[in-house]
Amino acid sequence: MTKREIKKVTETVYKRIIKHYGYSNFHQSVPFVAIESSPYSDAEVDDELYGEYCFMLNEITLYWKNIKNIELLTRTLVHEYQHYLQSPSWMTRYYKMGYGYNDHPYEVSAFNEEEKWLKFV
Repeated sequence: MTKREIKKVTETVYKRIIKHYGYSNFHQSVPFVAIESSPYSDAEVDDELYGEYCFMLNEITLYWKNIKNIELLTRTLVHEYQHYLQSPSWMTRYYKMGYGYNDHPYEVSAFNEEEKWLKFV
């Protein structure tokens, strides 16, 4: 997908995600969605990093060069929106308790929600 295609699809899909999931108890507004090429320099590539949520900025960043289709885009938006809905302090607390990325309760929950991606396209 091109950056332009991702922007266009995001405008529609993101509104549906917000309507379905509602608003966070931990932030004043919905996250801004930024569309970037990569989180790294051009020399470094991680083609499996599709997006991330920053609770400090209340921002979802999509890495458009890694997003190849609408399913992956929608799953990423759903996943990162879950992190917006979740408690930032508990996100950190779970990691301090010894959870890793693959078994962190918030990550597991976000991955499970991705399965509903078809609701939003």
